[in-house]
This record gives sequence, structure tokens and C-alpha cells, in this order.
Amino acid sequence: MKYTKVHIEALAYELPPVVVTSEELEERLAPLFKKLHIPSGQLLQWTGITERRWWDAGHELSQGAIAAARKALSGSGVPARDLEALIYAGVCRENFEPATACRVAASLGVNPRASVYDVSNACLGVLNGIVDIANRIELGQLRAGMVVSCESAREIVERTIDRMLERPEMDLFKSSVATLTGGSGAVAVLLTDGSYSTSKRRRLLGGENMAAPEHYGLCRWGLQKMTSLGTHVATQVMTTDSPLVLKYGVDLGLRTWLSFLGHVGWATEQVDKVICHQVGSGHQNSILKTLGIAPEKDFVTYPYLGNIGTVSLPLTAALAEERAFLKAGDRVGFLGIGSGLNCMMLGIEW
Repeated sequence: MKYTKVHIEALAYELPPVVVTSEELEERLAPLFKKLHIPSGQLLQWTGITERRWWDAGHELSQGAIAAARKALSGSGVPARDLEALIYAGVCRENFEPATACRVAASLGVNPRASVYDVSNACLGVLNGIVDIANRIELGQLRAGMVVSCESAREIVERTIDRMLERPEMDLFKSSVATLTGGSGAVAVLLTDGSYSTSKRRRLLGGENMAAPEHYGLCRWGLQKMTSLGTHVATQVMTTDSPLVLKYGVDLGLRTWLSFLGHVGWATEQVDKVICHQVGSGHQNSILKTLGIAPEKDFVTYPYLGNIGTVSLPLTAALAEERAFLKAGDRVGFLGIGSGLNCMMLGIEW
């Protein structure tokens, strides 16, 4: 994929108010750690995550997305009614139907002729949404569109802790520990054809995507039927084969990276900065080493925000720009990967 007319006009985010440390989670899991002879401090050691954030109980996903969207529109020069596409791309959604995007669009007051829908593709959702809107801008079908997402880890993490305490078994612990990295947050990415600004910043050059769908079962989050007091109920369950996700994810990442460089016309040494999907220290170290990227070219947020799913990469990019890590003229690679396995990389001239 290649683009000549697409710009990221604005990136904005909303952070939840509740800070949850890895130490707090370990305290809740103390009986399990004792039974399995796991020393304290291991969660931080394994993941590199000190803390993550959660929304207050009962927080509505659309409200986080709306807050981020309003920040993106503010000062961008793009009126809400000029938005001709509004995509909600979170793993977490408010209902099976209607699309969560509808509630966000109604609150913002987007163009009544706008395309309003949800996109779901594990942690790649926002990048897929960016490409959907970029394609339509490149075709001349619209001038401005927005991708929003809001993720919430509170419920799945708390349910996972309950399950681990009910069944203090090593196999369950291994398949569930990745869930404890989950954080929460919201993000909005505003894309235009460049006609709203004279700066022509953050030009999307192109990208590549590749899939390894034979590994679809390595990380799963969904509803599982259970029996309680003779009644069938459904509860959220997440399981992850972390070693194999890392192994096959890095393999897929390398194949995507080599093809991506050819599509955007860059060599590895010409890439000034990268923003990766934020998983944890093991993933970061492995992917940078495999791709031959110097650690100082990467900006990380996982130590204090954890893994926020679809929100992780764009929120990290927004913070990187705020803190002057991303500068005008930088060649920036967005390196995303999600369960499935799917990988997408985008090149931006910042």
C-alpha cells in the first residue's frame, strides 16, 4: 500500500484515573504465589510493567473514545461535521450491536452522510481503521475521517485473578499471566487529505500487512460457557501461550518488516524512530534485536501503561510527539502486531 494524499492531522488520548501497580496485583495473588512457590516481584521481572491504568468501575467505553475524539478535533481546524468516516476500532465494545462508533458519532455531531462503523482485529484495530480511511482519502472519496478506540482491562483482569485463586495451578497461571499486563485508555486518530493545514505534517507514505492465521489459537479472549449451581452461564476468559506468541510473532514481524521497507523505499538505517505495539520488555527486546533497530530509536510506554490493546501504539505515538521524541521530518515506523496472528507496519514522514 502506498499513499500520496494522506496526513495524520492529530493524535489525542484519554488516560484513566485509577493506577494499578504490579505489586498490588501480586498482593491479591499472594495465596497463589505461595502455593506455586513464585517469589514476589516476578510479575515486574517477567513483563517490565510497573503499573497500568484502569477506568473507574462502570465507565462507558464510548465516553473515553468521545473525550479523545474531542481533543483531536480541538485546534485541528477540522469541524466535526466535516468527518465523513468515523470508525471505532477497539477490542472492547459496548454492545454486539449497534456499533459503538454510532454513539461516538452522535456525540460528536459528524456529517450525516458519514460512514460510521466498528472494526475488530485484536490489537491491530486502530491501524486497520487508519488504512480504511487512508484508502478512501487516496481515492478522493473524503477529506477527513477519524479512528477512535477505548480499551478497558479492569473486568478481564479481575475475572482472571478470581479464576487463578479458585484454581491455583501452574498451567492456568502460565496461560493467564499475560492478561495481567492489561491496561486501559482511549485514543483518537484524525486523518485528512492535507487541505486543512499548511504544515502538511505526518504524511502517511505507505505500509505492509502480513498474516499467519494458522496461529489463531495462541491468544484468545472471549466468552466461555460455565455451569454454576446447575445453571449455564457465560464468563469472560483470556488465555495466551506467551512463548509461542513471542516466537511466531517475531518471525511474522521480520517478514513484514523486510517487505515494508521495500514498499516505502527505506533501508533499516534510514528509519529514524519506531513506535511499536506495547506488550512488555520481552517482546520489545526480541523484536528490536531481530529487526536490527537500535533501542534508542524506540519510545516505550508499557512500563507505566501496560498493554492497552488497540490503543497502545497510537497513544504511545501521541506521547512521543508531546515529549519531542518524534520531530518534524523523522521517518517513523508504526510496527503493529495482533492475535491471529496479524502484523501491520506503516511508514510516516513526521
